[in-house]
Amino acid sequence: MIERMTDRSLHPWDERGESPPPPNSEGGPAWEPAARRDWPTYFARIEGKPPRKTLLDALHRFDAEETMRGPTPPLCIDLGCGSGIDAAELRRRGWAVFGIDGHREGLQRLLARPEFEPSPLLTLRLALFEDLGPLPPCRLLNASFSLPFCEPAHFERVWSACVEAIEPGGRFAGQFFGDRDTWASIPDRTHRSRDAARACFDWAEIEMFDEEERDGEDAKGNVKHWHVFHIVARKRT
Repeated sequence: MIERMTDRSLHPWDERGESPPPPNSEGGPAWEPAARRDWPTYFARIEGKPPRKTLLDALHRFDAEETMRGPTPPLCIDLGCGSGIDAAELRRRGWAVFGIDGHREGLQRLLARPEFEPSPLLTLRLALFEDLGPLPPCRLLNASFSLPFCEPAHFERVWSACVEAIEPGGRFAGQFFGDRDTWASIPDRTHRSRDAARACFDWAEIEMFDEEERDGEDAKGNVKHWHVFHIVARKRT
């Protein structure tokens, strides 16, 4: 079920009154189209990739808890669900999924997956971060590489909504980008220092906080310095 499909165009170049970037059929790393918010190319490049390790870690922790073995499927909000790689794993494991993405093509790709037959356990919303609105209570809020693309002016409100939605004993799984990442110089990205990222979880027990820092290179020799925090955190009861 698609809960809400806005009429507003969600292509970032439309919002700025610019022309779309030219199609890019070349192979290469997924981060290269993400740098310019070319999401159709990004979705194509991550096709076939496995679920994110933060999601798998959180699901493993839930599997070990007796409290998750009830008659009602637990709900995961998949923030920035894209083409549904993580959502497919969640549904395979019996979770209800509320997927949110700011790009129509991502949701269309998700619905085209064979794993997603019509089900009341799947709800989709097309929304930008600034249009996010209230979120339903959830056991897991999954934000795989999505929150850094929230503009800084909206981040605190969006983050507060995320924290409020997570039930006591529920979890966050996802990534923050660090302040030494190449993209930290891009004005519409949200980045945090290590201490500032950890401070965002003063409401939780941090179960995973892996700091990744490395250089990557695309097929044309363009270098990107990665500085990423991979995080799983459990809300205190």
